[in-house]
Amino acid sequence: MEKDAPVAADRWPRGGIVEHGRLAMLGGWWITFALAIVFLWFGSLKFTAYEESGVAGFIMNSPLIGWLHGVFGIAGGAKFLGVFEILTGLLIAARVIDPRLSIIGGAMGMITFFITPTLMLSTPGVIQPGFEGPFALSPMPGQFLLKDLISFGACLWVLGTSLAEARARRRVS
Repeated sequence: MEKDAPVAADRWPRGGIVEHGRLAMLGGWWITFALAIVFLWFGSLKFTAYEESGVAGFIMNSPLIGWLHGVFGIAGGAKFLGVFEILTGLLIAARVIDPRLSIIGGAMGMITFFITPTLMLSTPGVIQPGFEGPFALSPMPGQFLLKDLISFGACLWVLGTSLAEARARRRVS
């Protein structure tokens, strides 16, 4: 390879990296606050009677979180998840204050969105009745759970970005 070989940035259209950098930054903040809102909203709903009963089937069929009902009961299990989700949302949003906080929030979000797709293996009704194969997911709960794969990736992005921001702040200090 030549000593003066062009860098990868030369392959982009003129000014592309700079122009897209702002768009990427906006997208990153959008992901951060959208995740925070989702966690705060869903966490708050866990304190309502209809959501307590709505998540009961997921909890009781899960080998990972089924213990919540035994320890806290149906309402207490939902509230436990609600507190965890609210705390996750607050920590993700705290990226504007200190990225070390959103490192914790991103990791907590990844835990949440790791668990929810596993519910596809343990929750009755995930496969659409009368259909066979891996793509025969029912709208509820199958497709509802599948969308959490993208949310896991968004939390992974928050975690990675926050780690980079925390390192950069440490170098500047």
